[in-house]
Amino acid sequence: MLRKIGRLFVIKNRFEAFAIIYALALGATARGSAYLTEYPGFGGKLLFLATTGAVFLAGAKILDAIKLEKEVAELRAANSDRQ
Repeated sequence: MLRKIGRLFVIKNRFEAFAIIYALALGATARGSAYLTEYPGFGGKLLFLATTGAVFLAGAKILDAIKLEKEVAELRAANSDRQ
């Protein structure tokens, strides 16, 4: 039962990855705008850039992980066909 619930939290394809990255971006921009009002000036802008930059890094990592998982699955399938 826990395994079935756990599968709900696994990113299976690029569409799901982009949906998650979009949600992360929305949250980051909301937090960044809060930083802009809380810390006016250059400091707030730097914090805003840091929150949005983190989304770029996380998004790239998510997309790379999906590609890697696909390649590993293909290699495993190829190896099981040989045996």
